[in-house]
Amino acid sequence: MTGNATTDREGLTPAQAATRLCTEGPNELPRPGVRSLGRIVADVVREPMFGMLLAAGAVYLLLGDLAEALLLVAFASISVAIAVVQEHRSERVLEALRDLTSPRALVIRAGQRLRIPGREVVRGDLIVLGEGDRVAADATVLDCADLMVDESLLTGESVAVRKTAATTQADAGAAPDRPPETSPVATFDAATFDVAPGGDDLPTVFAGTLVVRGQGVVRVEATGARSRIGGIGQALGEIVSATPRLAQQTRGIVRAVALVGFVCTALAVLLFGWLRGSWLDALLAGIALGMSMLPEEFPLVLTVFMVMGAWRLSKARVLTRRAAAIETLGAATVLCTDKTGTLTENRMTIVELRAPQARLRVAEAATAPWPPAVQRLLAAGTLASAAEPFDPMEKAFHALQAANGVALPPMQLARAWPLRPELLAVTHAWQAPGRRGWQVAAKGSPEAIAGLCGLDAGRVEALRRQLDEMAADGLRVLGVAEAQHDGGQLPDAPQDFAFEFVGLVGLEDPVRASVPEAVRECREAGIRVVMITGDYPRTARTIAARAGIEDGAVLTGTEVQRMEPAALREAVRRVSVFARIMPEQKLQLVQALAAAGEVVAMTGDGVNDAPALKAADIGIAMGGRGTDVAREASSLVLLDDDFGSIVRTVRLGRRIYDNLRKAMTYILAIHVPIAGMALLPLVTGLPIVFWPVHIAFLEMVIDPVCSIVFEAEREEANVMRRPPRKPDSQILSGDVIGWSLLQGLLAFMLVAATYLAAARAGASDAEVRTVAFVALVLANLALILVNRSWSVHPIRQLTRPNRALLWVILVAGSLIALALSWPPATALFRFGVFHWRDLALAAAAALILAIVLDLFRIRWRKRLAG
Repeated sequence: MTGNATTDREGLTPAQAATRLCTEGPNELPRPGVRSLGRIVADVVREPMFGMLLAAGAVYLLLGDLAEALLLVAFASISVAIAVVQEHRSERVLEALRDLTSPRALVIRAGQRLRIPGREVVRGDLIVLGEGDRVAADATVLDCADLMVDESLLTGESVAVRKTAATTQADAGAAPDRPPETSPVATFDAATFDVAPGGDDLPTVFAGTLVVRGQGVVRVEATGARSRIGGIGQALGEIVSATPRLAQQTRGIVRAVALVGFVCTALAVLLFGWLRGSWLDALLAGIALGMSMLPEEFPLVLTVFMVMGAWRLSKARVLTRRAAAIETLGAATVLCTDKTGTLTENRMTIVELRAPQARLRVAEAATAPWPPAVQRLLAAGTLASAAEPFDPMEKAFHALQAANGVALPPMQLARAWPLRPELLAVTHAWQAPGRRGWQVAAKGSPEAIAGLCGLDAGRVEALRRQLDEMAADGLRVLGVAEAQHDGGQLPDAPQDFAFEFVGLVGLEDPVRASVPEAVRECREAGIRVVMITGDYPRTARTIAARAGIEDGAVLTGTEVQRMEPAALREAVRRVSVFARIMPEQKLQLVQALAAAGEVVAMTGDGVNDAPALKAADIGIAMGGRGTDVAREASSLVLLDDDFGSIVRTVRLGRRIYDNLRKAMTYILAIHVPIAGMALLPLVTGLPIVFWPVHIAFLEMVIDPVCSIVFEAEREEANVMRRPPRKPDSQILSGDVIGWSLLQGLLAFMLVAATYLAAARAGASDAEVRTVAFVALVLANLALILVNRSWSVHPIRQLTRPNRALLWVILVAGSLIALALSWPPATALFRFGVFHWRDLALAAAAALILAIVLDLFRIRWRKRLAG
């Protein structure tokens, strides 16, 4: 950008911004996907289970049993409250995650640059735009350099348009002098902000559009619904609250079970009414059977697990934009990562400078005077860096220049040529006040700088030898050149300058201390780590070795470009280090890995990384240094840009998927004995065990267990020591369904045996019901313990901390004790006298169930974890 055009603008004060945010509202459009508390309640009461409870209450009223009808209504209300609280909590978590994953904006307030959520941008804010930014609001361009914006979201035209700076009526007189080579200046009245998007040289940018090149400073004129995108009713992207694949699987199972349950319910009503003559009792028995067979917990569990999974990932400083990524994490076989800032600390320091006639190691020259050639090299590198740097490499140049104590002469930046795929170098042209001509500096890859300087073959070979020496130490090496230009105007391309090579600069970025252990953990988990970097091959190999990545063959971007798809597909199977890779080549590598049968997780931060992030099975954007477009193309956003966070994310993803499978296994298993005990009396003619009130009570226990207790379970000990899950595996696979049915059938057999033993012992109908109900509740506890872990013995599960489970056991136990000991509750549940020998019988049945299932689980363990 031009000189000091931005330093004279202070922006709003924090107090002014807060006042406008309060009076004008946040910078966002209405979100139709957000459910209010009333909408959540309405959705819950439409569930079939709630309708069955109300129907049973109506039947009890017809029978004149007001107390039991009121008890059912109370249970229905409690069930609704539990579901509403959990779903409302999920909505609040989603809302928080939406705010975190919304586009961000770099604003100037009170002279300070601040990175804030896009929704907090207000009218009058000054926004600093850079390549890859999503424009947060409609705004006037105050200052720009080579600013190109993609406005296809508003115009449908895919060609980016050029922007120009405007001099508004308010500040035209105060604008600083501009050099003759900057963009033309247009007079623009912000009060009449009614310019249509599209077309070059307009001094306006619009919310939702994308900066594809250059940089600029803009002043916000309209936000939220008042912006142009708000006027045409566009909606911002939202976090998906459930994965379509999992939802499709569970929906199919619920429909199949519901169909079977409906048929069984109809047959039970007909059978009971025909054989026993009481059609109202038959209807109650049929409702109880229908409630027992309906696995209505599946949708709730799926929603809670996905949303709470996203919340847990956010606690690990990873934001989830697409919940499907949680499911896919456990299947990832290849993790592609860049080097700078992810494997390394992104803390660049210059450690070596090599001019043609001098060489200096910074650590060894703390007190000695620097050779003039080295001072010239450092000065040129600093001039080729931004005046207010954000990039760690450019910060390193400014820091060393300041430490050197030699101030640069006052100059104004006339023009900047940013890095381009065809020229991996940055060029700046500077002009001193009152003087003609320009001083030009360029820095970039040594190969590109050698090309700009037109070095002959001999000098290029010598340069390559020096580059290899520096790269062998793991240094990031940049070439630097400078030129003097005295022509009438600046050329269009840096290649038109007569550059002189001034030397090489070696920067060190240490590998994060946690990376080698994280890479080892990935290897044990069957995940191959692939490093993709733009660095020199020797530097890439050295850093890969320090990080613990396989450092055998290194494939360069040039070699990738020459390969046929089949050859590249074979190469990516064996190569784990790729160097001198252009951002757009990441897409080729992702496609080649996918064609080789890999499930790919890919990191990226730039505009050109977006296609690769979108194509990967799991796109991971860098939240700290990543562009908005990279964040929007990704599934996950890494807030701290740390490779260790990616590994923690994989671990959490496996845990979430494991716990979701455990919860669904438990749901299927517990419904078998409940349905069996509701159906058994109808077949045998023995006393009815469960009426709707008993089923409703059990559902109050089952709902929090499957959605809260299992979600809070710790990971399996071997979660990162087993191979990735097959990508086409079903969460409710045949093995899982078989294991669920086996658990349920064994539980039903033991509860039924307890029920029949009590009946044969001559106990009354109420006493038989009491023993059977307590036996089923204890069998339910055994199923919970068995399914909490695939490797820990059920009895030892009692020592594994889970506060949610402890609360469920305490509350359920207290309610059962109340129902067994308090006469009014005993009458409502139709219970009889409960003896200690009955408790011993029920407990023995539950203990036998836990032991037998543990023996079976040892055989099923590997199939369950797959």
